[in-house]
Amino acid sequence: MKKNLLMWDETLFRDPEVLEIDYVPDQFEFRDAQMRELSFQIRPGLRGGRPLNTICKGLPGTGKTTSIRKLFAEIEETTKKLVPVYINCQIDNTKFAIISQIYKKLAGHLPPSSGTSFKQVFDAVARLLVKEEIVLLVALDDANYLLYENEINKVLYTLLRSHETYEGTRIGVIVIVSDLDVDLSRAVDARVASVFRPTEIYFPPYENAEIKDIMKARVMQGLFQGVLSEELLNLVVEQTLKSGDLRVGIDLLKRATLSAERAARRSIGREDICGAYEVSKYLHLSYTIKTLKEEERMILKSFAERSAKEHEMNAGDVYKSVKESLSLGYTRFYEIVKKLDAMRLINLQYRNGKGRTRIITLRYDPSKVLEYLA
Repeated sequence: MKKNLLMWDETLFRDPEVLEIDYVPDQFEFRDAQMRELSFQIRPGLRGGRPLNTICKGLPGTGKTTSIRKLFAEIEETTKKLVPVYINCQIDNTKFAIISQIYKKLAGHLPPSSGTSFKQVFDAVARLLVKEEIVLLVALDDANYLLYENEINKVLYTLLRSHETYEGTRIGVIVIVSDLDVDLSRAVDARVASVFRPTEIYFPPYENAEIKDIMKARVMQGLFQGVLSEELLNLVVEQTLKSGDLRVGIDLLKRATLSAERAARRSIGREDICGAYEVSKYLHLSYTIKTLKEEERMILKSFAERSAKEHEMNAGDVYKSVKESLSLGYTRFYEIVKKLDAMRLINLQYRNGKGRTRIITLRYDPSKVLEYLA
């Protein structure tokens, strides 16, 4: 009798790394035009000049980060005189944290964690750039987080006007934005705008056929033959389109494969995909909550608890219930509310009545928000 069950040491994965959402594929499809524009923008840096500043804009999961990582890998293989530095602004979203990451790239280690001022760290960065005749190219991924923290002007001013204080420094910036409502050219102040002058490169959502080709390539590289049928590949594509985020589809494939392995089956079933989607569709919620500060988590928790009883919440009423426990002024509270709205965790709307009332609704099931907060 033919065995259909997996042995304990067998696997459905040919290469599990291929189904990680931060994997950079060798063949990167459907972004040739954007890659050509990016290459043009950084070309002066390869010749010793200052790279042109760029904004990469598009919804989450449209290939922005992968494009930058591919480009940076090519730069590092080509030259030592143009040094690319990738910054994840969800994690490093202050001026000091960003300059510390740049220092780490140039010096090989982070600056001392205490007793070191921002000026000392940036002085050291500038000296290294001038001494080694290095051109610096900084990518600020998810730079909209710098806007939420009111850090964008400080960071860009420091980088783009460095040559005025440190003669001989040449720094270019690539700003990656996933919030289409953000107009960064207008969001920065006049001091920054005069030296920023970016070219905007748009990354449109992937179309149905493109998502299928990308997923098919991942399946062929990441899974053994016969693990996923054509019919169920179409279901994965359908679920990915529903979410509007390619990363959800990749995470879905990984979870569905693990589900089939756990059940000791040699192929993925419909139940594996449907079950995996119930987790993967909350990918944005999971990742975003991890970036929140403690007071932001507490306010989101308050929204989720109230939302279980009332769909629409009055911002003023919520503030009254949290101000004492958080020792929070209304201005700071409202800044956090606007940030949660920009991060697509809540909807903030205005309603005219007795004055202008701010109405808050949760974008996700309250129980799921509380689950991920826990």
